[in-house]
Amino acid sequence: MLTEPMTLYKLMNLYMLKQVNFPLTNAQLTSFFTEHEYTTYFTLQQALNELEDAGLVRKEASHNSTRYDITKEGEETLNFFGKNISPAIVSDMDQYLKENKFRLREEVGTTADFYKGTHQDYIVHCEVRENKTTLISLELSVPDKDQAESMCNQWKSKSQDLYAHIMRTLLS
Repeated sequence: MLTEPMTLYKLMNLYMLKQVNFPLTNAQLTSFFTEHEYTTYFTLQQALNELEDAGLVRKEASHNSTRYDITKEGEETLNFFGKNISPAIVSDMDQYLKENKFRLREEVGTTADFYKGTHQDYIVHCEVRENKTTLISLELSVPDKDQAESMCNQWKSKSQDLYAHIMRTLLS
């Protein structure tokens, strides 16, 4: 077993990211670690930052979330050191992922972000992914930041209807 808690937290993050075939958000990882009282939010953030600095995870940030994905080097590290995670902890992680996999996938599969454009406008980028495949990617120009934020906030609840409408329209 491991004597260094930070090493354990890093391996646990790698394990969870390896078990799913999609990125997990900072909030999703935090939820697991804090609900099961493995560590604090700040210690988890330190572990994630160190994993990113070491090239073991890839971080993708948007205006309202940060997503993590395991790298090839992270997988190799987990293959070598993963046996140091206790069976009880593995069981906790497996159970959490089993109970929440659909919800976790839904949460990370629909993303929206915006950035300042070149003509005093804002570009809103909306996307729906399934696993690592992009189903729809949409960029729209809007005149102000409030509209950009509103569109990003609405995308999660409206994306399925919009996708269905676009597919129907283009295929008819």
